[in-house]
Amino acid sequence: MGYLVYYGHSAFELGVDGKKILIDPWLSNPLSPVKPEDVTGVDLVVLTHGHDDHVGDAVTILRRNPGAKLVAIYELANHVAAKARAEDRAVGGNMGGPMHVDGLRIALVPANHSSPIGAPTGVVIQSSEGTVYHAGDTGLMSEMQFIGEIYKPDIALLPIGGHFTMDPVEAAKAVELLKPKVAIPMHYATFPVLYGKPEEFKRLVEERAPGVEVVILKPGERYEFSFKH
Repeated sequence: MGYLVYYGHSAFELGVDGKKILIDPWLSNPLSPVKPEDVTGVDLVVLTHGHDDHVGDAVTILRRNPGAKLVAIYELANHVAAKARAEDRAVGGNMGGPMHVDGLRIALVPANHSSPIGAPTGVVIQSSEGTVYHAGDTGLMSEMQFIGEIYKPDIALLPIGGHFTMDPVEAAKAVELLKPKVAIPMHYATFPVLYGKPEEFKRLVEERAPGVEVVILKPGERYEFSFKH
């Protein structure tokens, strides 16, 4: 059984195939119920891009979890790993075919955004328990159709806040293109400027992609899944 725990903003803990993975671990965000110091037993830290609200507490987590590897676009992986004095644990890749990391297939895919270090990405994590797509920060883009066709994500984690990313209207169209089984909204409510509401996202998905389940997680809530592959 796989699981996701939402820690607010774009931070998630993903458990699949016995691996504990933190994605965009800004655990000191205003909504997070945990502190970076509380998280142990981490196998992988995955970053979508170089903005502070996504790199978050990666350095602290890497230092406190000496067995954890860091997966990100090449330049960002090397930069953050150097700050954590964990250069030997950096797994830097680029957009293309999936990387093979500790029994998982991890693909970096395009994101329509910016990044101070390396290119912005989304990430697709493929395991025996399901395929999870974390879109990072992105606007709507036609490439989502190809991500859906090639990787067939079971779960799509999508930003809905607007201003810096998709809003509920664009995110609902993204669901239509991706065709996941489950869509989970993120990157909203952290700051007033992020105006998108998850209830509006759910309503729009029900109109555009009625076969997709929308799961709205409050920070700290856990969602369990099993999509055997």
